[in-house]
Amino acid sequence: MSSLVSSYNPDVLSCIANLSNDEVFTPPEVANAMLDMLPQELFSDPNTTFLDPATKSGVFLREIAKRLLVGLEPTIPDLQERLDHIMHKQLYGIAITELTSLLARRSLYCSKYPNSIYSVSVFDDIQGNIRFKNVKHRFKDKKCVYCGAAESEYGDAKREGLERHAYEFIHNTNPKEIWNMKFDVIIGNPPYQLDDGGNNASATPIYQKFVEMAQQINPKYLSMIIPSRWYCGGRGLEKFRTNMISGCHIKELHDYKKGADCFPGIRNGGGICYFLWSRSYHSNIIHYVEHDASGIIRLSDRPIDEFGDVFMRDSMGCQVLRKVRSKGEDTLDSIVLRQKPFGFRTNFIDFDKSGDVKIYNKKSKSGFDFIRRERVTVNQSLIDKWKLVTSRSTSVPEEDNGQVLRLSQTFLVEPGAIVTESYVVVGVFEKKDDAEKCFAYLRTKFFRFLCQPTIVSPDVSKRTFMFVPLVPLDHYWSDEELYNRYNLSGEEIAYIENTIKAAE
Repeated sequence: MSSLVSSYNPDVLSCIANLSNDEVFTPPEVANAMLDMLPQELFSDPNTTFLDPATKSGVFLREIAKRLLVGLEPTIPDLQERLDHIMHKQLYGIAITELTSLLARRSLYCSKYPNSIYSVSVFDDIQGNIRFKNVKHRFKDKKCVYCGAAESEYGDAKREGLERHAYEFIHNTNPKEIWNMKFDVIIGNPPYQLDDGGNNASATPIYQKFVEMAQQINPKYLSMIIPSRWYCGGRGLEKFRTNMISGCHIKELHDYKKGADCFPGIRNGGGICYFLWSRSYHSNIIHYVEHDASGIIRLSDRPIDEFGDVFMRDSMGCQVLRKVRSKGEDTLDSIVLRQKPFGFRTNFIDFDKSGDVKIYNKKSKSGFDFIRRERVTVNQSLIDKWKLVTSRSTSVPEEDNGQVLRLSQTFLVEPGAIVTESYVVVGVFEKKDDAEKCFAYLRTKFFRFLCQPTIVSPDVSKRTFMFVPLVPLDHYWSDEELYNRYNLSGEEIAYIENTIKAAE
């Protein structure tokens, strides 16, 4: 039996973790970092129960088993008895697909069928404590009522013979009934999104649903690794973000601004984070850890709700923002127009070459076309004013020196012209000179640095400018003047200069 136990090999799961997939496999070292956040005495208690509600490779259960094997040795000296107790009484998983259920069982039991002679602990059935149930989506108005998946993509007609990705843990109203037992620790890496059938292969996030379901079970501890977009944005994440920030149960939060620093080879716009939620913890102070590819770069203990319903991930940015907010100035978002500023969506193509209003868009080869004035029914009074606009989609290319350029394709729109939803109208002005002064302000590194905390996805919106002070636009601002205005230190100035790429 000892030879079977020694056959555990993390290299196999490390290789799997490097596969590119929306359902990201967790590297063993990341799983162990998450387990390190838990009170380690849990692994010496024979009564502690663990659940992975989104089992893929089985890495979490396997690494927990290895810790329990050591921690329970004084209590249960016999190896086989200890193995049987751990596998039967302490470790549970819900696989996301039939294939991952086999993989997870192979990782944990050393056999994909735990009722076989090859299993390190024999069960009476082929699933053991890692279950998979082939459930279906429940569609209403062409969307799944549980996860938001599009019927056109995940309905029976489209998925015949294929995985439906209807995950059991979130496709029910009472997750407690799945195992009908209490869990001390719920830990895992849930699927991140599903296609919702929208334009341009749009997707709806689902990772928050796993967190919310786990909270319903009310474990002592909850830890999951999820995209960081919930900090300040994300489609349909408003309620989730409020709960995470104001719930006062987040004890520790680890953050990777670049997803590839956590999952090598994986691109995830906005980064990745993992957290420790504790049922007994009641405080807004979190232990926040910033990571990059080289390891931990910054530690801090600070209020998660310091900036309202947005979590500021950059500790140095917090220092700058505190100084900016101390002046009590209005913020630029107060003059930014809302989405679809003139009523035309990004995919609008019904132009009129004889029209008297130019309309900038990304569907025309020239970048603009024309439309009749009477067809503009939203903000018609602004047509003949100067507009400062920026692309709604912003690229954040990583440079060799680590600098990033926030906001792209920014320009002035002349009187007699408008834009589609492809652009965000930053400000509207009577005079060209005023628009140019605002443009100069936008081009400063200071301005774009303060946009950075709210850009955790490619989209720019009114919310992007919520931390940018609305300075008097009576002259052309330079970074040096702005640094002096807000009394920034040399360290803070150097950080901004090294972080933000100069505007072209």
